[in-house]
Amino acid sequence: METGTSTDNNGYEVIKNGSWFIQFRNGYNPWMARYVYGLMFLLVNLLAWAVRDYGRGALTEMKKIKNCKDGLNCLGTEGVLRVSLGCFLFYFIMFLTTVATSKTHSSRDKWHSGWWFAKLLMWPGLIIFPFLLPSSIIDLYGEIAHFGAGVFLLIQLISIISFITWLNEFFQSQKDAERCHVHVMLLATIAYTLCILGVILMYIWYVPDPSCLLNIFFITWTLFLIQLMTSISRHPKINAGFLTPSLMGLYVVFICWCAIRSEPVGEICNRNAESSSRTDWLTIISFVVALLAMVIATFSTGVDSQCFHVCCYPI
Repeated sequence: METGTSTDNNGYEVIKNGSWFIQFRNGYNPWMARYVYGLMFLLVNLLAWAVRDYGRGALTEMKKIKNCKDGLNCLGTEGVLRVSLGCFLFYFIMFLTTVATSKTHSSRDKWHSGWWFAKLLMWPGLIIFPFLLPSSIIDLYGEIAHFGAGVFLLIQLISIISFITWLNEFFQSQKDAERCHVHVMLLATIAYTLCILGVILMYIWYVPDPSCLLNIFFITWTLFLIQLMTSISRHPKINAGFLTPSLMGLYVVFICWCAIRSEPVGEICNRNAESSSRTDWLTIISFVVALLAMVIATFSTGVDSQCFHVCCYPI
């Protein structure tokens, strides 16, 4: 393994300093791999969005597929599950083939950061494959995906906490911290304003009646968490400032908003349920914010995997 290290390093430097096309065609550049995987994930999300909201135009072609039952089972929510299953299969195969990789220039590392043309053949094939499966398998995957979504949100939350903590420490460690202080306070003020505005809008839109106790609980609990995070951050033994709790509060408000907004059509506590079935500005904002959270989680985890290590810090 060590004899070819120097040659591999030299080859890696040549590829790294080349154009993007040369890196894509010949190289195994970990930094470029993040962008490519992120772009693939973005395309899958756009495809799922199109299948859910604009898939009716492809209804004629879907009728030709045996398990689609006149195309209805390959569109809407089930269509999203089929796209999700294909995406899951791709990334799960990548996980199985790269797990426990310990050396940067090993064959599995090259597979992870290179072989793009092979992956561009495998990826669409795995996306198409679930559309050939019966609805019973897709329904089973949908049930399992509920648990996976919870794990995914937990990992995303840890990654975003790590990123926000790093951002706060970055601003506090600058030599011109006094000059950055104004920008930090402005950013924190904007974040707190958006948090309060989001909570007010959720009360207006999703608590039309005092009987909506579950919605009241989640919205009030979100507001309490914002206050709790601010109080802990301002504790003299922590003294983390206002930026960290304000940005985390913004993320918590977004999670609560998405959760309540996903209530099924017909619920009395969701006035916007009917309009939510179509693409509107709220859907677009949700998609953009979720995509931004994914980018932050992906790159913060990739740069510093130590965010998943459990450490005890004295207070």
